[in-house]
Amino acid sequence: MSDELRREFHDQLGEIQTGIARMSAGVTELVPRATEILLTMDLEGAEYMILGDDEYDARAVALEEQCFTVIALQAPVAGDLRAVVSAIKIIADIERSADLCVNICKAARRIYGHELDPHLRGVIQKTGNQAQVLFKEATEAYLNLDAVRAAALHDMDAYLDDLHRQFIQVIFESHAEGHIDLQVAVQLAVVARFYERIGDHAVNVGDRTRYIVNGWLPDRPYAESDNEPPQIVSVGESGDE
Repeated sequence: MSDELRREFHDQLGEIQTGIARMSAGVTELVPRATEILLTMDLEGAEYMILGDDEYDARAVALEEQCFTVIALQAPVAGDLRAVVSAIKIIADIERSADLCVNICKAARRIYGHELDPHLRGVIQKTGNQAQVLFKEATEAYLNLDAVRAAALHDMDAYLDDLHRQFIQVIFESHAEGHIDLQVAVQLAVVARFYERIGDHAVNVGDRTRYIVNGWLPDRPYAESDNEPPQIVSVGESGDE
């Protein structure tokens, strides 16, 4: 690749990275907004977020097309190729996370009119907060190509997994005490899974950032599917996967 082509490539790659960072930062804002909508049963806010999902889908498609264009016209190799291929994967993780936020809003509409007890509301807030922190850190790690920061996401996700198990346990307790009926309990168990999956996607972004920086690959397959049923464990079980 000539110097002129290399400059052009890095300019194009910079545009892609900036677009990804902006899209990811947007998801970081969607997570607490979805949590607030769930806790306040804000039907208008839920509708607004659901309708806005098309914008994220369109932005993801546009960024992916930029990546494919760069590959076709610039034929990058080595580290440059890692950056573009990883960008395509990261775009998918971000778009799926936006979908999960929308799914939380849809669940809020399904349980509209049902009161949630303070203990349950507290664990929902903590879980949402941690999911937001994970995505914020993943965004910063990618934007700065910080492999050390990206590696820390695994430990942060372990805490989110603990909150996920706590969330499920509190759902059982709330149902057993008669605060919520079975259908609300099921919807909230699915919501708990949505938050946990947002964390998984943030970890994927971090792992792919590490791959861009130094070629590091995880010793486990990437978690890709958001269509698995929520893992509901009985009270007293560890819930370890």
